[in-house]
Amino acid sequence: MNPSEPAMDLGAALRRRTHARVGLGRAGGSLPTSALLDFRLSHARARDALLRPLDTPALAVALSAAGSGSVVITVDSAAPDLATYLVRPDLGRTLAPSAIPTLEAARGRPPADLVLMVSEGLSTLAVENHAAEVLRHLVPGLLADGWRLAPTVLVRRGRVAVQDAVGAVLGVSHALILLGERPGLGTPDSLGAYLVHGPRPGNTDALRNCVSNIHAAGLRPPDAASRLRWLLNASRLRRVSGVALKDESDLLQIPPAATSPAS
Repeated sequence: MNPSEPAMDLGAALRRRTHARVGLGRAGGSLPTSALLDFRLSHARARDALLRPLDTPALAVALSAAGSGSVVITVDSAAPDLATYLVRPDLGRTLAPSAIPTLEAARGRPPADLVLMVSEGLSTLAVENHAAEVLRHLVPGLLADGWRLAPTVLVRRGRVAVQDAVGAVLGVSHALILLGERPGLGTPDSLGAYLVHGPRPGNTDALRNCVSNIHAAGLRPPDAASRLRWLLNASRLRRVSGVALKDESDLLQIPPAATSPAS
């Protein structure tokens, strides 16, 4: 903050530098009407991002186009509805029984290297706004790097660890899931991305790498795609993920020619 700015404008100066609600002022013992209305609007947007139904057909079309025309398979987690999904996170980490034969039929011979997955998670708005754009920037680079991609999998009401269930059925060496993060009062459409080497039930979060805060005012989708590409190539080369794999994409570039498929 510029020390020359008048003290009376301290709140305004802070608000120009952060989305946090600081220096809002007061009207008697309450917030000013404008600040209160802004809070209620942000709260409503956060609720809508979580509760709005996912337009599954439209998202599947967008994901297919973003993935260079790739096939998109839609399956369900074990959570049968949104209410159950919110109170039973464990069900979002596993697949509905009907999903297993659908995925088994899509398993390649030999299996692919990587499955790209999308789920609405806790913000439908996030995946509708940003998931296809991330894939649009990511997929061409992965194909150029020699990755063999499984059909894209759209999992309704999925949690992060559902990538282990899907990856295990498809027999891939890596899984990457994009899903909506818990909406905040300042950012209702933030997307998160999680990747894992060796997807299988029982993996802990220590084995995953996360790239979060993907949205227009945070990490932009093209930059997120670049970081994910680096992490995936580094994971394939070193055959690790999670705490054993540090994001050094800003410091070190691993050229695609240096990567080699995991055995």
